[in-house]
Amino acid sequence: MATTDERQLREELHDERDRLADAVEGLRGELGRAADVSGKLRAKLPLAAAGAFALGFLKAGGVGATARLLARRGRESDEKAALGRFRLIHRS
Repeated sequence: MATTDERQLREELHDERDRLADAVEGLRGELGRAADVSGKLRAKLPLAAAGAFALGFLKAGGVGATARLLARRGRESDEKAALGRFRLIHRS
């Protein structure tokens, strides 16, 4: 027959196993929420789209490429490069 100390030790081990099982279940739930990339992206879609546009713009040459494009168009014809009422390149 088991002594009182052995019974107490078995009960403590059983309780510890239960606490560890609960902790593992909690971690699994947190990992699922942390890995939900689509939900996080949906919440910040406008910011992600703006970031993607900015990165694409910079990868394509950014402001320098845009200025070269506008300058080339200005030299190729008599048209002036303008944005609304603002003249970007004025050739006479």
